[in-house]
Amino acid sequence: MKLTPKRKRSDSAAAAIAATQAAALPPLEPPAHVLVPPEARPFWDAIVQARPRDTWNPVDMASAANLARVQCALEAAPVGSDDHIKLTRLALALTRAIAVNTVATVGRSADIAKGAELERHARQDDADDLIPRLRAV
Repeated sequence: MKLTPKRKRSDSAAAAIAATQAAALPPLEPPAHVLVPPEARPFWDAIVQARPRDTWNPVDMASAANLARVQCALEAAPVGSDDHIKLTRLALALTRAIAVNTVATVGRSADIAKGAELERHARQDDADDLIPRLRAV
């Protein structure tokens, strides 16, 4: 007997509504038993926004808090030092464990290469002034 409820299809109207509602909310708060110091809070916010809000459970949030503290410590560690290397390895392991690494959030690099190529061409293409384009202002 399955205990978890069936997830909504990602291409359904219900999933789109849930995503819009979740995006309007502030980032998740860490569980009461987990410490996220103020200097690590920007990392926490970025981490918990990398996955859909309804996929976080308390165990994952504890690991996310560890990752936030590790990323904060990385900022202070001298680049190339033993501490920096150890913290980097720990951060990579934690991102894989809670599925917020690039492969989990964006996809394989082979899958995103075409999008990067299209974006690069769009930045360089100024050939025809008759075709309207979006411009950063």
